[in-house]
Amino acid sequence: MAAPKSSAPSSSSASSNALHSLLKAYDEHTSARLKLIDAFLVFLMLSGVVQFAYCVLVTNFPFNAFLAGFGSCVGQFVLTASLRSQVNPANKSEFKDVSPERAFADFAMGSIVLHFFVYNFLG
Repeated sequence: MAAPKSSAPSSSSASSNALHSLLKAYDEHTSARLKLIDAFLVFLMLSGVVQFAYCVLVTNFPFNAFLAGFGSCVGQFVLTASLRSQVNPANKSEFKDVSPERAFADFAMGSIVLHFFVYNFLG
């Protein structure tokens, strides 16, 4: 006797369809400026993962160098995510008094201060 066929789609095809529709909507509705910021966020995340994996798998001999590099990645990620939320047109009601130029100036100044502390932490 043959097994009854299920009318519900498999979970892998449903998740594949969901991922496809998510990527299509992202590509259609996200500006090039936000895509560039998102690419930088992905780079920062991958850089932090590689540094952490190197520390765990190989060595953490100059531990302060690892902390400075990893802290730099995390701090820059937070600053960039803040910039993305401030320049996103969908969040205009949240940041009424912040122009994109002001948001970028805050980002640049925060990055300078962050990297000043990272450089000093390296010793």
